[in-house]
Amino acid sequence: MAKKVGVSEATVSRVLNGRPGVSETTRQAVLSALDVLGYERPTQLRGERARLVGLVLPELQNPIFPAFAEVIGGALAQLGLTPVLCTQTKGGVSEADYVKLLLQQQVSGVVFAGGLYAQADAPHDHYRLLADRNIPVVLINAGVEDLGFPSVSCDDAVAVEQAWRHLASLGHERIGLVLGPDDHVPSARKLAAARAIAGRLPEEFVARAIFSIEGGHAAGAQLIDRGVTGFICASDPLALGVVRAARRRGLGVPSHISVVGYDDSALMNCTEPPLTTVRQPIESMGKAAVELLSARIGGSAVPADELLFEPELVVRGSTAQAPRPEML
Repeated sequence: MAKKVGVSEATVSRVLNGRPGVSETTRQAVLSALDVLGYERPTQLRGERARLVGLVLPELQNPIFPAFAEVIGGALAQLGLTPVLCTQTKGGVSEADYVKLLLQQQVSGVVFAGGLYAQADAPHDHYRLLADRNIPVVLINAGVEDLGFPSVSCDDAVAVEQAWRHLASLGHERIGLVLGPDDHVPSARKLAAARAIAGRLPEEFVARAIFSIEGGHAAGAQLIDRGVTGFICASDPLALGVVRAARRRGLGVPSHISVVGYDDSALMNCTEPPLTTVRQPIESMGKAAVELLSARIGGSAVPADELLFEPELVVRGSTAQAPRPEML
């Protein structure tokens, strides 16, 4: 405990035994570390349990999730709330398991980003468990109906409209989408927006993939074979996979195909070519999520509405004029 907080063992002992001679800041730091490390507080201190908040993420390989974690964690700390980061791994602890662990730690609230709530066909029982316990919850980029959880989202329809109009202005007529699974709610919203803009979007111009570079590569290869020249992707890693698929086919980006990502996650301006993408306002969204959660923790009523934030198209080097037919 002393090593974790950076104080002496004697200081930790004074805090745990309720003795004077320790500043309030140090006392709270020791108690917070006690909670984070999973130790039981002494009986006389259990009524002062530090306000822990679970931050549940599906992974850390996609740079968008560490970015959300940084913003949300910082905003929580400013309010005196201690973030507990929970990230899933293949074959490891599931989202439902994390919910059980967080309930055991008597968390004050939970923020989910990119979880199973964004998949319509996935099990949602663990969210109902939180609702039944009246634990404040905020969801990022989608929601669960009938649970009363507020959510903070980037406007998928606006994102697709910006990307589509950009590619169309460059002369692309065969525009395709690389999306997540069929039941992925943000992907479904993007598809609906594309159909509204295009009037008629051929089914063969829509490819589904897992959210990874490998998934984007496989989906991109399919659409390239179908003659698509302009790609709108549901994430930056998917877009990078499309770029890789084009190169494996001996095609240039953007000389032969143009690619638009989604998120504007870290280092997308350092790829080759730098990726044109639609930027999520991570800073604003993360802070809004914490404000909603803090209000709920404080006992205020928060409408179970979805706050929609405006994305921004960031044009870089992966998009250009559509190729002439003889170049394909």
